[in-house]
Amino acid sequence: MNFAVGFKPLLGDAHSMDNLEKQLICPICLEMFSKPVVILPCQHNLCRKCANDVFQASNPLWQSRGSTTVSSGGRFRCPSCRHEVVLDRHGVYGLQRNLLVENIIDIYKQESSRPLHSKAEQHLMCEEHEEEKINIYCLSCEVPTCSLCKVFGAHKDCEVAPLPNIYKRQKSELSDGIAMLVAGNDRVQAVITQMEEVCQTIEDNSRRQKQLLGQKFETLCAVLEERKAELLQTLAREQEEKLQRVRGLIRQYGDHLEASSKLVESAIQSMEEPQMALYLQQAKELIKKVGDMAKVELAGRPEPGYESMEQFSVNVEHVAEMLRTIDFQTGGSGEEEEEELVLEGEDVSAGAEEERQEASEGLH
Repeated sequence: MNFAVGFKPLLGDAHSMDNLEKQLICPICLEMFSKPVVILPCQHNLCRKCANDVFQASNPLWQSRGSTTVSSGGRFRCPSCRHEVVLDRHGVYGLQRNLLVENIIDIYKQESSRPLHSKAEQHLMCEEHEEEKINIYCLSCEVPTCSLCKVFGAHKDCEVAPLPNIYKRQKSELSDGIAMLVAGNDRVQAVITQMEEVCQTIEDNSRRQKQLLGQKFETLCAVLEERKAELLQTLAREQEEKLQRVRGLIRQYGDHLEASSKLVESAIQSMEEPQMALYLQQAKELIKKVGDMAKVELAGRPEPGYESMEQFSVNVEHVAEMLRTIDFQTGGSGEEEEEELVLEGEDVSAGAEEERQEASEGLH
C-alpha cells in the first residue's frame, strides 16, 4: 500500500516546539517522559517506570518495592551513554526526581493540545484516496491504510485493526525489546568485566611465577658458583704445593751450579800458576774440593708426569643432563615445589661433598 505524507503550514514557533519535543522523549519507551522523571548520575533522564523495568531486567533477583525481604541494591547501565548506575536498597526510588523536566513537560502540554506525533498523523494521507487519512492498519499486509481501502479497495478482504492499537502494541514491543537488549548488554558487559579480571589475574600469577622461577635458578647458580669456587681453591692449593717443590729444587740446583762454577774458575786460575812450588801448595786442597764437589748428590728430580693436573678434571655431563630435564610441574602446590627445591638443594650439596672427597683422595 502506497501512501503520501503532506505537511500543512505550521505556526512560526512549531519548529522550536518539535525540537523541544525530541528532547522530552524517553530513550526506553520512545514516548514523552511520564512523571515522575528521574535523573541518573550521568545527567540523563528516564521515566521512573522505564528505569525500573531496565533495573529489574538487569537484576532479576532484586526484590521489588514493598517486599518484606531487605535487598542490597543493584546496578544497571544508562541506555544513552552506557554509564554504570549503582543503586542502593531503594532501587530506582532512590534516584532524584528531575522537577525541571517535569515542569517543562507540563508547559509543553499546555502549549500543545495534540498528542505526541499528532501533526505527522494528521497529515498522513492515503495515496489512492487523497482525501482520506491513514487511520487503520492492515494486519494481513502489515501496512497502514485508510477506511476506503478496507471497504472497496485493495484491503477489502484483509483483517484490519485500529491504527492507535497497533501503534501502542508495537511501541510496547519495541520498548520491551529495548529493555531486554539493554539488560542483555549489561550481562555481556559483566562477562567482559569478568574476563578482564581473569586477564589481570593471569598477568599477576605469571609475574609471580616468573619471579619464583628466577629465584630458584638463582639458587642453582649460587650452588654452582660455590662449588666452582671450592674446586678452584683445591686446584690452586695443589698448584702452589707443586710449584713450591719444583722451585725449591731449582734453587738447590742453582746454588750447586754457582758453587761448582766458582770452583772450576779457581781451579783454572790455579793451573795457570807458573811457579811449581806455589802451585803445589794450593793444589792438594783444591783437588780435594773438586773431588768433594763431584761427589755431591743433589735431590731427585720430579717424577715423570708430576706437572700433570689432569686429576682435577670434572665430569659435568650427568649434571648438565639433569639440569636439562628441569620442567614445570602440573598439579603441584607452591609448598610442595618449595620442599622439592630444598630436597634438590640437599642432593646437590651431598653430590658436591662426594666430589670434594674424591678430589682429596686423588691428591693423596
